[in-house]
Amino acid sequence: MSEKDPKSRERMNRFRDKTDKTILKKNPWRSYRLHITVLCLVIFAEFVGPVKIPLTNNVELSAMPLLWAMLGGLFLYLLKPFKVIQRKQARIAEGAMLLFIGPLLCKLAISSGQSIGVLFQVGPALLLQQIGDFGTIFLALPIAILLGFKREAIGMTNSIGREPNVAVVIDKFGFDSPEARGVLTVFIIGTVIGTLFISFLASVCVSVLPLHPYSFAMASGVGSASMNAAALAPLLAAYPDLSTNIEAFSGFSNLISFCIGIYVCMFIAIPLAQKVYAVLEPRIGRTTEVSSGED
Repeated sequence: MSEKDPKSRERMNRFRDKTDKTILKKNPWRSYRLHITVLCLVIFAEFVGPVKIPLTNNVELSAMPLLWAMLGGLFLYLLKPFKVIQRKQARIAEGAMLLFIGPLLCKLAISSGQSIGVLFQVGPALLLQQIGDFGTIFLALPIAILLGFKREAIGMTNSIGREPNVAVVIDKFGFDSPEARGVLTVFIIGTVIGTLFISFLASVCVSVLPLHPYSFAMASGVGSASMNAAALAPLLAAYPDLSTNIEAFSGFSNLISFCIGIYVCMFIAIPLAQKVYAVLEPRIGRTTEVSSGED
């Protein structure tokens, strides 16, 4: 272990302690401004309801209520000079989301148990769908190098950049490393617009791609509960008769992606991203003002 690692971890622990103390100075459950704002957003989203946007004669995009609620919350957070939702409320909401997502996970678990026979019939397909994670390396990594990113691209493209992947990258490369900056960037972007993007992507794929509904359900389990829920909503709206089985495949796939994805990230994805970077960067890499300054 390098000398920089203990200092980086000590700095990271101090930051976490400071954040926790700031949040716990006042009981988070007494943030009535946040509760009222969320209630208003839910009422607004349910009032708007699902909206189908026709793209072509045979393709339409389904915008679910979750999308309107998230766009409204983002607007209120970025609203200037008056901020209805401030940084403190955003931190409380981020922590509460992990708690409130629990009922959804329970529902998916019940659906998975109810459809366990169908899951066994699928067999290895549920495990082989994990191979799709390598698409971020072979597709996104060359693009990141062409845009001028250096070692940050390794952290950005070895996974979807959720909590387990962030922990693995920081533990392997250190908190102050370029790889850690890359994975943290993707984590923040995914938190802000990841659910919006995957909801739109699921709607488009359902309309365009001639695949079985179970394939879309398995693809929605990327290892993130919030993204899984956002991708699941358009699928349930498109195939209401298969809702139980779709929930089962989606929940089981998400569980596999979350558990197995950690080991895939550690032993396969990160070493593979390093190899691809070492091959491509001297050939197609660009030097920008930021990268030259770091060098």
